[in-house]
Amino acid sequence: MYSLILHGRRLVELQKWRQLRVTVQKSFAFFSSASAGDLGPRVGRKGENFTVSYLVDSLGFSTKLAESISKNVSFEDKSNPDSVLNLLRVYGFTESQISSIITDYPRLFMADAEKSLAPKLRFLQSRGASSSELTEIVSTVPKILGKKGDKTISRYYDFVKVIIDADKSSKICHSLPEGSKQENKIRNLLVLRELGVSQRLLFSLLTSNAKYVCGKERFEESFKKVVEMGFDPSTSKFLVALRVVFGLREVTIEEKVSAYEKLGVAVSDVWEMFKKWPSFLGYSEKKIVQTFETLKKCGLLEEEIPSVFKKCPQCIGASEKKILNSIETFLGLGFSRDEFAKIAKIHPKCIGYSAETVKTKTEFLVNKMNWPLREMALFPTVLGYSMKKRIVPRCNVIKALMSKGLLRSQLPPLSSVLACTDEAFLNRYVRNHDDKELVPELMAIFARGRVS
Repeated sequence: MYSLILHGRRLVELQKWRQLRVTVQKSFAFFSSASAGDLGPRVGRKGENFTVSYLVDSLGFSTKLAESISKNVSFEDKSNPDSVLNLLRVYGFTESQISSIITDYPRLFMADAEKSLAPKLRFLQSRGASSSELTEIVSTVPKILGKKGDKTISRYYDFVKVIIDADKSSKICHSLPEGSKQENKIRNLLVLRELGVSQRLLFSLLTSNAKYVCGKERFEESFKKVVEMGFDPSTSKFLVALRVVFGLREVTIEEKVSAYEKLGVAVSDVWEMFKKWPSFLGYSEKKIVQTFETLKKCGLLEEEIPSVFKKCPQCIGASEKKILNSIETFLGLGFSRDEFAKIAKIHPKCIGYSAETVKTKTEFLVNKMNWPLREMALFPTVLGYSMKKRIVPRCNVIKALMSKGLLRSQLPPLSSVLACTDEAFLNRYVRNHDDKELVPELMAIFARGRVS
């Protein structure tokens, strides 16, 4: 596996990360992890309406946020959630911290405040945590209160404290206890922290049972490989690549690379695809061939499909039904099969867009703005743009200019309006007018249509 993938690696990337290899070796030589269960199974949706009302009334949540939370936890009376909120307030948590805790970990409402949560908070205080340290750390990673056992809670708490203190002081303190079998996760996460993995991702891994961060020798081996491959530890792709490399045997990945080669994908392109979307190596050979054959049914030639895979490796995971439904959506909107094939070649991500997304944007641009379908076929990346942030505000400006007879042609090219940055658009269609009253008017039209 490794030799095949590294075949496509750029020399500059190898040089960029060579120094990291030294850091990795030193880190693993120094560090020595933890595991535990969560608060229990997800609660059903019974009492969902009451839950929404309670979250809105008691914590000031928006209805949308409350409805989202109610899909993960629900209750029919306020006795238990009231007890949890009262306990947190007694321990000095601010309303902002409480809102953050419940948003991140709503199942805390299902815990027994006196029998489960209070003993854990008292234990953490007994370890010397100040009130401000306790509230900051627990509100940062509330799932700590869902763990069982003083030793596990203590170790997780220490880890979070180390990371927070390190971020404040720009250095890390190696003060965690050593010698336990449960230290693998902590040791591995500290190594990840040293290499630049963000606090948010570290804390997410800390409270998960991800196998690829609970190992020792296997983790170290996989970690070194991913670093050498050139992945940036500060990005989430680094962890995805680590999970993939950890979870697959070398012979298995060699077989997958071979499967792509048989379909016309060069080994160097497999590496580029892995850099874009590491998860694609998890697809089975059967799935790879199935997607290849389905794209042929959509009008793509065999020699064109490898470039589609390279541009958008995540499309390999699309089901046959989804791909065929996608073409039916485009055909139903008036595109020809040849035009769909062109769209898929230029912007293969369109295969994964929902029918509603494709219909809404196409109908708006074609029916309301009067751009011809052929322009969308030539510029399909428009389907990936936000209606609220880009398409609508810019089109509102164009409609205003057209109504005033200020455009030379009836309608400018679609790409001229939507492919540029906001700054370029404003310079091209708003700020270029001499009329001092018109420019503020157009700016207001643009701002009204834009939703951040």
